[in-house]
Amino acid sequence: MNPFFRKTVLGVAGLAFTGGVFAGPIAAHADAPVDAKPVAAVQADKADTSKLIPHGVQGAQSRIDLNDEQVANAKAIIAATKKAGLPERAAVISIATSLQESKLENLGHLGDQNDHDSLGLFQQRPSSGWGSPEQITNPEYATLAFLKGLKQVDGWQDMPLTVAAQTVQVSAYPDAYAQWEQQAADIVAQYWNS
Repeated sequence: MNPFFRKTVLGVAGLAFTGGVFAGPIAAHADAPVDAKPVAAVQADKADTSKLIPHGVQGAQSRIDLNDEQVANAKAIIAATKKAGLPERAAVISIATSLQESKLENLGHLGDQNDHDSLGLFQQRPSSGWGSPEQITNPEYATLAFLKGLKQVDGWQDMPLTVAAQTVQVSAYPDAYAQWEQQAADIVAQYWNS
């Protein structure tokens, strides 16, 4: 017998055997009741971590412990991102921006400590056209306003987080957003589907 032909026949036989071994037990129990748990569906819906930080984090990372209010605000940012039809990366940029601007706290007017008329999760300013004080202290509205600005940035999906955030926010500290990228990605990974 030709050696090449023999190897081919043995290879096909091996595949058939292996397929039978793996398919056999499943096929043998096809009629058996199954304790159905949506484990695979839940895992399939989790945020894709390769999309959360596509270029790796820049520089030293900061992290804070979040209280219930901060977690609720992070969840509101994620919900608004989904409502806008944007991917997980937009939520990461939004949460990192809010972590830098307000530590995910929906800040009202801070008196002498206020930066002009900045308010809310993103420290948006009514005088700069972001909306009324009532609007920009509404987490959904504030997030949708931020995302509207983000969508107007050509190529935001491929930019480093700090460049995308700075283009929308026009901060006096443009590199400060980068330090929150890992925590923002962790938050999105944890809450994207909850």
